Amino acid sequence: MNKLILSLAIFLLIGLCSCGNKEVAPPNIIVFLVDDMGLMDTSVPFMCDTEGTPIEYPLNDFYRTPNMEQLASQGIRFTNFYAHSVCSPTRNSIMTGQNSARHGSTNWIRSERNNRTEFGPQNWNWEGVNSESVTLPRQLQQAGYKTIHVGKAHFGPIAHDGEDPLKLGFDVNIAGNSFGQPGSYYGEDGYGHIKGQKARAVPGLEKYHRTETFLTEALTLEANAAITQAKEEGKPFFLHMAHYAVHAPFQSDPRFADNYKESGKSERAQAYATLIEGIDKSLGDIMAHVKELGIEKNTLILFLGDNGSDAPLGNEEYSSSSPLKGKKGNHWEGGMRVPFIAAWVSPDNTSSVQQLMPIETNSIQQQLGSVLDIFPTICQLTEAGVADEYVLDGFALQKQLAGESNSERTERFLNHFPHGNHRTNYFTSLVDADWKIIYHYPIESPERYELFNLADDPFEVHNLAKEKPEQLKLMMELLHDEMLDKNALYPEVDGVALTLKLPTEIIY
Repeated sequence: MNKLILSLAIFLLIGLCSCGNKEVAPPNIIVFLVDDMGLMDTSVPFMCDTEGTPIEYPLNDFYRTPNMEQLASQGIRFTNFYAHSVCSPTRNSIMTGQNSARHGSTNWIRSERNNRTEFGPQNWNWEGVNSESVTLPRQLQQAGYKTIHVGKAHFGPIAHDGEDPLKLGFDVNIAGNSFGQPGSYYGEDGYGHIKGQKARAVPGLEKYHRTETFLTEALTLEANAAITQAKEEGKPFFLHMAHYAVHAPFQSDPRFADNYKESGKSERAQAYATLIEGIDKSLGDIMAHVKELGIEKNTLILFLGDNGSDAPLGNEEYSSSSPLKGKKGNHWEGGMRVPFIAAWVSPDNTSSVQQLMPIETNSIQQQLGSVLDIFPTICQLTEAGVADEYVLDGFALQKQLAGESNSERTERFLNHFPHGNHRTNYFTSLVDADWKIIYHYPIESPERYELFNLADDPFEVHNLAKEKPEQLKLMMELLHDEMLDKNALYPEVDGVALTLKLPTEIIY
């Protein structure tokens, strides 16, 4: 009897040890990236009052994004999440975890030729990321993930590695290439192959040509099929779901057109709203598909835009991102602040996978975050190692996703645009917690400074550059240090770099 009891005890102990050592299945990751979606292009209120309570503004009432609302309720949204003010810099920052000033792709990349612009730096990185670059999909690929790109890529120009996501660490590429907008959103047009801008015809979706399948829907169907394939292969997946919407051309998605006919907005603004609602439906369809496959507790979604809004709502200063000032391409907050939501598809605090990265539900994080943080966050969650010598400019968001503040991170974001031919030309801005400095390079006029306290003046009405000379000096010193740290390149006139200058009245 004693031997029997001893044997049973050993058997139970072995069983308990086995359970304790059971490996947790790797989480599936979806980065849901919307082109040109600004902070106000949604029914989800991201802006808050001084107490942290969300404030609804008129644009929140105009747009219809119920699936974003659902995602926000089951996760955490950031009210101060920054991206570069144009697309390729942000996309390559997501891929590398580095600020655009460091990786050098500081302008949107024109597919056919170098768009340095007249006074841009000669050696800016027009070729984008390449097959030798350390990229997020390559790190995940090496960690055993099936890596899937769907939609807009825009990582590099024609005939260079960045044109093809398969050369950057993706196992699957659906509709991604060098350009940044679709030739058409309509299946009847072959997405540009039959009618529209043929030089920007979306590749690889021939089975939807001459059908009524809107581009956003076609990409969603293909993404869901790729998710199914990954599950059948028994592999965790990383889906880079990068919609062409809501970039121009602003073509109305007929599935949602009736929702905006009585809005009083222009036809272009109504069309833009249908594009927004289309990406929201895509989000809901992908979440529903993940649930159908039974992997909802094991799948994380990071939802964000790549730069400020380009909504066709009027003037550039106070419309597309109202009440924020500015829009895509501008140096103001409306050009840089984007929506960001992190959530598990089905939150469950008893899930062993979700315990690896708890996410507070129905909450708002006011501490700064940025597109630079996505790379280290995902690598930490998946244990996809990065070489010690590789420089990351972002911070893992784990503490912030849990609703806490991360005292170890800086609250700075550098937005460097040493190029012209956009809404704001030749500028660099730096956000440092409540303060923001914008430096305008002396191309056709003397250097100019803008200084704002974002806590007191979130809409950037009062330029304090003359009123606060010591704070201006401090911010310019921080800006200088950030540029030096990242080996940033400056605009050039006659081959001479226009390095930063301090106001003459400030004495060291």
